[in-house]
Amino acid sequence: MRIPERLIVGVLGACAGLTILITLGILYTLASEAVVFFSEVPITDFLTDTQWTPLFTEKHFGILPLLAGTLLTSFIAIFFALPIGLTIAIYLNEYAPRSFAFSIKPILEILAAVPTVVYGYFALTVVTPFLQGFIPGLAGFNALGAGFVMGIMIIPLISSLSQDALYAVPKSLREASYGMGATRLQTAFQVLVPAASSGITVSVILAISRAVGETMIVAIAAGMQPNLTADPTVPIQTITTFIVQISMGDVPHGSLEYRTIFAAGISLFVLTFILNNISFWFKKRYRMKYE
Repeated sequence: MRIPERLIVGVLGACAGLTILITLGILYTLASEAVVFFSEVPITDFLTDTQWTPLFTEKHFGILPLLAGTLLTSFIAIFFALPIGLTIAIYLNEYAPRSFAFSIKPILEILAAVPTVVYGYFALTVVTPFLQGFIPGLAGFNALGAGFVMGIMIIPLISSLSQDALYAVPKSLREASYGMGATRLQTAFQVLVPAASSGITVSVILAISRAVGETMIVAIAAGMQPNLTADPTVPIQTITTFIVQISMGDVPHGSLEYRTIFAAGISLFVLTFILNNISFWFKKRYRMKYE
């Protein structure tokens, strides 16, 4: 191997190793503080208590309300984004002219580049007042508006990855479907989507991970009330929102209340780690299917 090639390989290996070290450093920071937290708060209370009031006089440290708020907004986002993103992917892959598909795809991905704080104020000042016209009693801060706007944010992720999955389906399946007299619509939904289901599932799981980790939209539009509820019309608080609240500097550094952000942070880390590993498993299965 030539010296320039060895240098490039070494730089690439160093970058990969640096990424692993950064991940391990983050995990160590979270785990070291979380261990101190769990030495004072039993992990059974953390996982089973239905109240989260670490800043109140009567303190409770149950993560369930924050977890419920996180999953509720993420579910609303996926419920809104999946049909739209998948429809866009099918249209661009099967119906749109190639020149139009290649030109419109970067425009759609601009949505992913919009700062999330802009999405948050859009949810608070536009989407929520609009929904209040149809849903009487909808609170000014609620999970529904925040979830819808999070769905808008992750549409490009679902549409782009789903389009790539559909594009990877062998042409022989399309030709066989057309040869049996199927229409383009029947081919798209009854042949291509099932064949690309693994790749589409990966896009959905990655989009869920992105929604779970979202901060500014839920911090601005969903409120900061840790309610253990499945009602999307009331204020909720997510794990990321609570971390932002504590990180504002009002809580003494090193106190038990301060260490709650590390317990919440490692919970979020575990949740996203599980989702990413599920995504990796589906991606591996998807590749093996067509190799």
